[in-house]
Amino acid sequence: MTSGPLLAFKAGKSHRRESTNFIDAVSTKGAISLHNDNEDGLLHFKWRNRETGETEEDLILFPQDASFSKVSQAPGGRTYVLKFSSSNQKHFFWLQDASPTRDEEFVNNVNALLEDPERTLTWNAASASSSGAQASTSQQGASSSSSSNLPQLSADQLARLHELVTNMASEPAPTQPTVSLRDVLTAETLSPLFTNHADLIPALFPHLPPDLPMPPSAEVLQQIIASPQFQAAVRNFDQALHTGLLGGLVRGLGLPEEAGTGVEPFLRAVQDQARREGGDGDGSGTNDQDQMETD
Repeated sequence: MTSGPLLAFKAGKSHRRESTNFIDAVSTKGAISLHNDNEDGLLHFKWRNRETGETEEDLILFPQDASFSKVSQAPGGRTYVLKFSSSNQKHFFWLQDASPTRDEEFVNNVNALLEDPERTLTWNAASASSSGAQASTSQQGASSSSSSNLPQLSADQLARLHELVTNMASEPAPTQPTVSLRDVLTAETLSPLFTNHADLIPALFPHLPPDLPMPPSAEVLQQIIASPQFQAAVRNFDQALHTGLLGGLVRGLGLPEEAGTGVEPFLRAVQDQARREGGDGDGSGTNDQDQMETD
């Protein structure tokens, strides 16, 4: 189930002319909205047709994988592109609010959510500076009248406050995650799997791009795992796992929901699933567990 929108604003679609850099706006009235999905725990970027009420685009976004930026060469100055670091996807939109005064505000908040879906959005940043001088006189009057009503702290209360602040400052910082998928899914660790277990290769190919050469080979897979696209995908999935919010997504992989709470739970769940499907055989499962903990 998708929650209410974190951000929404009027925007239409645009399309790039084939084999050119020209961007043409489509006149259909639309709206962009960003939501946190309660089931997969991920950010969804949606485009809704305001004339039909239908949601025609629903894109799932991983943190720090996408950006929303202005297309400077497009006429009108209100065309933007949603593009991804892990792929060549590009989606073009043009802002349809009657006034362009809030365009920058909307765009900044979109990029804030693309960076961190939990980010607190900021509003009226541009207008605050222009209205600050006008509001300062009334604020000064209010502050002078209210300052006399502030409670005065006793010496004991000040000492207690100082003790609380000191204790807070001395608390250790939270431990940063030490396991990363980028340390596990490397060419050095994956290549021996392809060369020593040739039966894995046909099983992997249905999940890879359809334009790869046939028959499948270990060399082709090694080229894939060394590619920037694969490394970017691993990085994005690693970052998403570190949010601890992928319980809904990993259920679709046949893994328990707790596997989506971090990289270590995910790796252990994959290992457990492989052990169940392959059987412990001669009882080597304990050794596998020990090996994972020491790698």
